[in-house]
Amino acid sequence: MKINELSPAEGSRKKRKRVGRGPGSGHGKTCCRGHKGQRSRSGGGVRPGFEGGQMPLHRRLPKRGFTNMFRKEYNILNVEDLNRFEPDALLDAEAFKQAGLIKKMMDGIKLLGTGEITHPVVVRIQKISKTAKEKVEAAGGKVELI
Repeated sequence: MKINELSPAEGSRKKRKRVGRGPGSGHGKTCCRGHKGQRSRSGGGVRPGFEGGQMPLHRRLPKRGFTNMFRKEYNILNVEDLNRFEPDALLDAEAFKQAGLIKKMMDGIKLLGTGEITHPVVVRIQKISKTAKEKVEAAGGKVELI
């Protein structure tokens, strides 16, 4: 097989419908829109979700709960993630961002207790779980809540 012999699979490529190109094309005059009516007009048609005046689905379905506008979202880290830093390093939001552990800063960082830590570090964050705090302090580290 040579590169000049390659061709797409049969039926995988379809020609674009060119409308308004004369009566011989089969798509001339009214351009496949029919005569009169909302959809034949330029800019015509109905908005997404419109069901011809019937009560639309998004209004028929029951609504539940609410959205708490004061909710806080935290970046989640685990104790095992702290092993990549050198001993006695000061770990704050900037250090985690530079290491690629967090992409964008949310309302803060929360440290969870999955994994083990092998050396002492100083962690300066917004929230920490009880087990994570115990593990960091057991390794000789310190936790500072901001």
